[in-house]
Amino acid sequence: MQDYEPDDVDFGLIHALQIEPRASWKVLAPILAVDPVTLSRRYQRLRDTGLIWVTGYDAGTPGRGALVEIECAPGQSAATAEAMSEDPVVAGIDFTAGGRDLLLTLMAQDSAETSQFLLHRLGEYPEIRRARTHLITEVLFEAGNWRLRTLSAAQAARVPGPRPPRPRAARTVSPDLKRVIHHELGIDGRAATTAIAERAGVSNQRITDAIATMRRDGSLLLRTDIARTYSEWPIYAWYFMQVPAPLIERLRTSLGRIEEVRLAVLVASEYNLIMAVWLRTLNDVHRFELLLEKILPGSRVADRSVVMQIGKHLGHILDEQGRATGPVVPVTPPGRA
Repeated sequence: MQDYEPDDVDFGLIHALQIEPRASWKVLAPILAVDPVTLSRRYQRLRDTGLIWVTGYDAGTPGRGALVEIECAPGQSAATAEAMSEDPVVAGIDFTAGGRDLLLTLMAQDSAETSQFLLHRLGEYPEIRRARTHLITEVLFEAGNWRLRTLSAAQAARVPGPRPPRPRAARTVSPDLKRVIHHELGIDGRAATTAIAERAGVSNQRITDAIATMRRDGSLLLRTDIARTYSEWPIYAWYFMQVPAPLIERLRTSLGRIEEVRLAVLVASEYNLIMAVWLRTLNDVHRFELLLEKILPGSRVADRSVVMQIGKHLGHILDEQGRATGPVVPVTPPGRA
């Protein structure tokens, strides 16, 4: 694949799409001072080279998510990850250094489906030596809220949010139509409503209304991701923490101000907080640990792992450079709403 080095205009475009993944080129053109045709061409180049990807997925129900630490037989991590990548419940696979070989992110429809994977399908991989599960009880900060800092505050404020449903739009969306929308936007979060309408056998307006309704009620989330190695934060690390319960409330308001934090979840395990962060240098792994313990006095970083490579991210298969160049396994299984 031909390499491509994004410039400031590209990063501005990515930042805008992080704010509103389905924003039109016409709307973004005056904000970025670039004509719509050029924006469309730049986006297509970024997408074709795997540097960015836009994903739609089901927000699901509480208790459906988990992080799973995997230890494999020597030399079997890659083969195990490749086999697991075909499972739609496995939304993410990280190859890590430290006390685990792989770290899986599970996103199921409900807790029963999570249990089905953990109790049955996980045992189908013979090279797994050990697995430890951390059930997610609450998401404090989600990576879809993470932003580049390319646009000025004034520019970012001009990027419009999603359109609300029309007053005449149906207030609910049928399970069958939800299934089609989740599947199509799971592959391409900017998929045209006309193409989705054709696949679903309904009108374009109905798809437009359904997407707006699902985004409003939280059953559809959209996010724009960038290949980490092409950002200013090439180092990716996980922290496993024990935090005094009274400090959790402080985290709810402070996490959004820490630019390195990509994901923070409360879990039911020997830890109570697990965080994923992007850092600028490898030395920052320890510096950030000191910062955490300063911000959260009395807390303890019980363990940490640096991610060597991402195998799968929100259903997208990534290459060794972290680019979304492979097939897509939508997070929501095709047979489920």
